[in-house]
Amino acid sequence: MSTIKPIRILVVGCGNMGIAHATAYHNFSEFEICGLVSRGSSKNKLNEQLQANYPLYSDFDEALTQSKPHAVCISTYPDTHEDFAVKSLEAGCHVFIEKPLADTIEGCERIIAKAKEVNKKVVVGYILRHHPSWIRFINEAEKLGKPLVMRMNLNQQSQGYMWNVHRNLMKSLSPIVDCGVHYIDVMCQMTRSKPVSVSAIGARLTEDISSDNYNYGQLQIRFEDSSVGWYEAGWGPMVSETAFFVKDVFGPKGAVSITAKDAGASGQSDNVDSHTKTESIRVHHAAIDSENKFTQPDEWIDLKDEPDHQELCNREQQYFLRTIQENINLEDHLNDALNSLKIAFACDESVKTGETVKL
Repeated sequence: MSTIKPIRILVVGCGNMGIAHATAYHNFSEFEICGLVSRGSSKNKLNEQLQANYPLYSDFDEALTQSKPHAVCISTYPDTHEDFAVKSLEAGCHVFIEKPLADTIEGCERIIAKAKEVNKKVVVGYILRHHPSWIRFINEAEKLGKPLVMRMNLNQQSQGYMWNVHRNLMKSLSPIVDCGVHYIDVMCQMTRSKPVSVSAIGARLTEDISSDNYNYGQLQIRFEDSSVGWYEAGWGPMVSETAFFVKDVFGPKGAVSITAKDAGASGQSDNVDSHTKTESIRVHHAAIDSENKFTQPDEWIDLKDEPDHQELCNREQQYFLRTIQENINLEDHLNDALNSLKIAFACDESVKTGETVKL
């Protein structure tokens, strides 16, 4: 019988991602939730959902002092990330934090420096890194030769609760920064090359956000190996659901595409579970014969047994646990998180200045 005590974890933020992470902790014997923190009633609803009686807090500082956690899970809006993460590290806690790591480059660097100073783990919620189908997608893209052309988007026709979430997110970040860091990270993994410049465009399609922000954006990245990629993201009730889910890469040797018929269907664009679904991957081979005819048919890689969103969050928390138990070096992990955010912010700068930004 194990005598290892569970890791006491404080869950901060009880919305979409906070619920999923808390559910993982609730079901893993290696963790023990010592408190749920939110400003509103979401923490009460989460307690009910988990059929639990975890201590509830409305104030983060009070929760951190009173609950005495070993680790803190931060799933709040990005403008709170830096403050909460640094305070958690200073209190001697490991940190799991939803992307982006912070809402400024300086904030990211401060968190990384503090983690190194106090020798604690910080894991950023790059959920696609734990998805076997996305790992396969990246591996297949690496077989296509160089340069690569990468085309990706995730537009969300949001209404009701999700439009409230998106409007709150846009108080600190644009869609191409908040969501873009995932797909910029994927592009960097596919090319294993250094980004050299970015250009981006954006449009403000609603009076519901501040005049200096935009709810639609598209970014373009050039890499040192001549690869290029674009990503677009739009949020709001006006966003089109035509071709809102594009995950497509091609190179000299062919193409690989995610074809998510269900996740890419109408009405799914603001469904968080559909954002990670792949369902199947189509591999196209560019080889042709003397008559310019293809020499082999396209391949379909069936991915029906892929993990759902909750299982992906479970895998993230299993990784977080391993980093603590096995003392895994997270220097590359944090550098990648910082790098993808630097690129995303450069894209944001390009939207606002109308200029190409050299990296």
